[in-house]
Amino acid sequence: MTDYEVSIQQLNDLLMDENGEFCMPSKNCNEVYPGIVLGNESVATNITRLQQLGVTHILNAAEGQSDMHVNTDAEFYAETGIIYHGIPALDTDHFDLSAYFEEASNFISSALLVKGKVYVHCQKGYSRSAALVIAYLMLHHRMDVRAALATVREKREIGPNDGFLHQLCQLNDRLEGEGKLSPH
Repeated sequence: MTDYEVSIQQLNDLLMDENGEFCMPSKNCNEVYPGIVLGNESVATNITRLQQLGVTHILNAAEGQSDMHVNTDAEFYAETGIIYHGIPALDTDHFDLSAYFEEASNFISSALLVKGKVYVHCQKGYSRSAALVIAYLMLHHRMDVRAALATVREKREIGPNDGFLHQLCQLNDRLEGEGKLSPH
């Protein structure tokens, strides 16, 4: 194993609390990186709360109409001036979220470039949306997967599923191979 090769178990260890347990988020949302608020669907569907938070952009990592999704779209925010982007992800180990890593990261980056504030969410702000924020930190801030995951976990209880963790490890290997991660 090279310095950069990371196992899903190592990432899960970083996600657990001091008792070795996974915790659900204690708040509806948390600012996990300057300008990036990670949270759940209750905030995503509360326009007043979003405006209080100063949100200018929304990345819905659970766009769709099943019970696994949050049924909002650009029209839902049409009167608010909030810029919306949706990703139809399922929270299953088999879903290929990595297909959306670049797209989601570029949306977050473009929002921050105009001094915006992005609300990234899924149903619970725990798995899908957290994985996309971690991918953003890796792609746009040269963080390795452990540093990116720890950065988010420091501010919010998260738990991307093992499939997403595996995809983040693959992204880590690719970026490391391309020399696009900061040295430790």
